[in-house]
Amino acid sequence: MLEKELVAASTEPLILSLLAKGESYGYELIQEIKRLSGEEIRWTDGMLYPVLHRMEESGWITARWVEMENGRKRKYYSIREDGHQALKKKRAQWTLISTVLGGLWRGQHV
Repeated sequence: MLEKELVAASTEPLILSLLAKGESYGYELIQEIKRLSGEEIRWTDGMLYPVLHRMEESGWITARWVEMENGRKRKYYSIREDGHQALKKKRAQWTLISTVLGGLWRGQHV
């Protein structure tokens, strides 16, 4: 399992990256990150939804309620233009960090 701080720091760029591929709902985001990380990243509802709400308030994402066939409602999230701009900045930041670490670790036995 990854350290809590690293998971927290990567949550927004991960959410924005997933939503850049298309609309999704909370549980689906949780399952997709779990799958993509080989079950190393495990988000909980209590961690994810406050981040989604904060991102919605920031104007990065938008949400809409959809009534399912069983009568229950599901909240779908999609990325907005401001979210694409935020993702672009976050991608550049993470690329820089990855490049620096890669350079430091190249040739080292970690």
